[in-house]
Amino acid sequence: MKRLLFTMFLLVVAGAVFAQCPIAKGQSQFNAGVGFSNWGVPVYMGLDYGIHKDWTMGGELSYNSYHEKHHDHYYDHSIIGISGNANYHFNHILEIPRNWDFYAGLNLGVYVWNSPEDYDGSHTTGLKLGAQIGGRFYFTDSFGVNLELGGGNAFNGGKFGISIKL
Repeated sequence: MKRLLFTMFLLVVAGAVFAQCPIAKGQSQFNAGVGFSNWGVPVYMGLDYGIHKDWTMGGELSYNSYHEKHHDHYYDHSIIGISGNANYHFNHILEIPRNWDFYAGLNLGVYVWNSPEDYDGSHTTGLKLGAQIGGRFYFTDSFGVNLELGGGNAFNGGKFGISIKL
């Protein structure tokens, strides 16, 4: 009986420790979804990797196409993004429950604007620095939904989607 109680105690303590760590050091998480921006509805997928109990680094691919009227002409554009990010997760410091994740960070990426040759607007390919703040809610230990707000990149408004711990 004492062994059973001791085992249960260890499981509760281990669960409480893990409860404050949304992505453990060495763990990966897949994210995918749609965004909202001034340039249509982008889609994205990415991978985050735990480098510390409170820090993750990741990469992301995104694609967006939209239609624009510029100087009485209509143009079709597309944007391809490749970016990296670093996020600080506030779960330990704020003692957030296990099924929630609250984070903020920076991202840096290359965004390739594909526009018609006769387009003389201001959209050009380049390196962009952005910031984000976001949160996740996990329905299970490995599946959740995410919402992120930010600016300075192809997702000038934000994005939402799913997160799956691998």
